[in-house]
Amino acid sequence: MPTFELILCIIAAVVLSSFLSRFIPKVSTPLVQIALGVLASQLPFFPDTELDPELFMVLFIAPLLYLEAHEIDKGSLLKSLKLSLSLAVGLAIATMVGVGFTLHAAWPVVPLAAALALGAALGPTDAVAVSSLSHEASLSQRQVGVLKGESLFNDASGIVGFQFAIAAAVTGTFEVGEAIGEVFISFFGGAIVGVVLGLIINWLFETVRSLGWETTTTRVLMELFLPFLLYLGSEAIHVSGILSVVAAGLIIRFDRSGVGPNVARTNIVASSVWSVLSFALNGAVFILLGMLLPDAMEASWNDQQISNLTLLATILIVAAVVVGMRFAWVVAMLRITRHEVTRERRRMTKERWRSAAVMTFGGPKGTITLSLMFTIPYTLADGEWFPMRDELIFIAGGVIVVTLLLANFLLPVVAPKRGTDDSRAITEASIEVLRRTVEELAERVTPDNRRAVMAVIDSYTKRITRLKHRLGAIDPIGFSELQIAALEWEKDYVKGRLAATKAQTGEQSVDRDLEIEACERLLDQIMTSLRHAVTDHDSAHAIWQIKGRMRSLQRRIKILSSRVNNLIRKNTPMLSEHQIYAHMRTVQTAAIDNVIDHLYDEMGKSTYNTEYCSALLLDYRRAEATLKARPNMGATTEMITQIEEIKRESYGIELGVIQDMLEADDITRSQARQLRKNVYVMSVAADSSI
Repeated sequence: MPTFELILCIIAAVVLSSFLSRFIPKVSTPLVQIALGVLASQLPFFPDTELDPELFMVLFIAPLLYLEAHEIDKGSLLKSLKLSLSLAVGLAIATMVGVGFTLHAAWPVVPLAAALALGAALGPTDAVAVSSLSHEASLSQRQVGVLKGESLFNDASGIVGFQFAIAAAVTGTFEVGEAIGEVFISFFGGAIVGVVLGLIINWLFETVRSLGWETTTTRVLMELFLPFLLYLGSEAIHVSGILSVVAAGLIIRFDRSGVGPNVARTNIVASSVWSVLSFALNGAVFILLGMLLPDAMEASWNDQQISNLTLLATILIVAAVVVGMRFAWVVAMLRITRHEVTRERRRMTKERWRSAAVMTFGGPKGTITLSLMFTIPYTLADGEWFPMRDELIFIAGGVIVVTLLLANFLLPVVAPKRGTDDSRAITEASIEVLRRTVEELAERVTPDNRRAVMAVIDSYTKRITRLKHRLGAIDPIGFSELQIAALEWEKDYVKGRLAATKAQTGEQSVDRDLEIEACERLLDQIMTSLRHAVTDHDSAHAIWQIKGRMRSLQRRIKILSSRVNNLIRKNTPMLSEHQIYAHMRTVQTAAIDNVIDHLYDEMGKSTYNTEYCSALLLDYRRAEATLKARPNMGATTEMITQIEEIKRESYGIELGVIQDMLEADDITRSQARQLRKNVYVMSVAADSSI
């Protein structure tokens, strides 16, 4: 039961981190998750956790590396394979030696073999952190390919080097020839096993599919089962399970074989399942890291025999060696590597120095390092306590935090995300969001809702056409500011009309009640759009949103109370939806006319760009023409209600598409915020055009 409770708490923390990341765009999601893990470990009701390194490798790292290898751009990987392998193998060995001898020299109480083990554990980069770096910084396709390729292959070299260093520390002996042989067998044996099993799996799935035996359930379950089978099977024959999983992931291609709707549906389901699973596992890895760090570092920090200043200084020294050696190695590789066309070595230009810095900060350490450090035995072969075990874990944890902080805060400085305000990029992303929304709506057509869905799709088609016509011609930031101002003008007009109607004296009338109801509903729509249109997520904005929702709730309660009162008194019958809709159309038409007048006035001023006013004026003219041309739909109240429901559903689809594009790194965080704001701003305008 405690294990089950721990799993639920970790999942809850992962879900919470996904929300927090939206409000802290400058801090990467892994750091947010680590902080949540640290906080969770201090809560009294949170279950205690102990990391079983072997279970961690098979449960988390194996499926994540399989997915990373399966989805990596094979062309980019092949182009950068030499550089990736040099980092994964050569740099990992150099880091092991450099950290080992430096730590032993700076703090002689640490045995050389133990220091070498720490260096080996600090060799692997964190594949999960690397995969999220491109969300925070502008990395070229080659840089991403090199970093991902390195993270796929360096786990095996780091693990093997760590195991031999620990063996030397425990037994006091180290056979170079035997070690090299075992490394060769483990490294290349794992790769060969992975390739062979990958080819067999390809043949098996293609055969099953050709015989018509494949189902969505069996395909998805088998694909989820594969990484665990590959890892455990390879480890059982004493070759690298990590390399076996990576090699098989690169070879397996069953998701691209076969055609037809059933195959496409199966691929979509498999992709969706992996998307959810990878997000959960990624988050769990960093939540666990945050939970383990305090306990891992507490023993050394509270040890009265060791100065805390010494521990902190050692962390900085080791981190400087790790980062410095990586920078020097990358510079050397860039200097040695020949141009693909001219085959000549190139000088280090400013751009190439920047690329070296990107590759340096783009290699943070993570949970692999900490999980390896936890496998350090407590005793030596002669029964003595393993020297400085707690201190080595403390240093490793400190270096992990330092490298993650460097990746989060320095990488965006060295390689800032470009084009966050680029008009063409935003417009193209908007078109893609609308296109995917239309595709999703088209899949939801049934005989009962066909007319309503087609009406909504038609409105989206018109929006796509307008965006294509103005592609790259209008700054989306400036244009959205004018849209917000137009909504404010609509709000002011409706509020004024509502106040004037309520101020009327005399007997209650149906027309007066209809006018009030129509104005209240339209005002709620406008206020909802305005609340969400603001992009700043500060406390003032949050308070403003809460107050706005409270005012909206108060208005609705007041209207409902008035209706109930009228019904009881039997002075005024309950208002029909058709009558309310007709009055809403009248009020909205008048509000649009008011906005059009404002836009004409603004075109003679310098407050807003004349081109923006002209474009928005055209949109409002179309909306006005649609409203005035629409016949009285007295017999289609049900259709109106159905269209309204589908419109609300379509807005949810748009927001979901934006989130999917953000998680897939198709757009940046700032672009996602702008696109979300566009959805909220357009919700009122789109309502009037359907």
